[in-house]
Amino acid sequence: MIAQPGAHVSILLGITWVRILLVPVVMALILLGPDRSTAYTAAAVFFVVAGATDFIDGYLARRWARTTTFGSFLDTTADKLLVSGALIALVDVGRASPWVAVIIIGRELLILGLRGVVAAEGTVFAPSIWGKLKTNVQFVAILLAILRFGDPIGPLYLDEWAMIVAVVVTVMSAVEYLTRFSSALSKGAN
Repeated sequence: MIAQPGAHVSILLGITWVRILLVPVVMALILLGPDRSTAYTAAAVFFVVAGATDFIDGYLARRWARTTTFGSFLDTTADKLLVSGALIALVDVGRASPWVAVIIIGRELLILGLRGVVAAEGTVFAPSIWGKLKTNVQFVAILLAILRFGDPIGPLYLDEWAMIVAVVVTVMSAVEYLTRFSSALSKGAN
């Protein structure tokens, strides 16, 4: 039986909603982590499942050639909620630095605002390779921070090194978007 096009959109939205609903679950498990080591493992599993929904809905949307404005908005919002929620919880338990969270969450808010300006101009805000790389690097860094393997490598743990890479890629993606859509910003300043 072949699903109808409307069913495809419903499936894609459902997958994205799963990611959003997993955000408080991941956060709660991270916050329980210091007292219960199995909570970190469970948080990591749910974080991987939530992250996988991003790849699954993207793959299916391309395969089925089904995208909607609401679906695109919800997908990017789900990513931002997952990353921001996990980072906030990791800062609370001492597994992420506040400055890392400020830069990453600040970038997300900045680009969200830029998306609004660009949309008001009637321009399509297509994702870039930097934006996709940013998401992947952030997901890996957060997963490593939840699990925190082994001893430090020099002055930092592996996850802390990964967070630094995530910050660099996050800033680079913001610069790329701001450069690409600078004309929309300059129009708004006049």
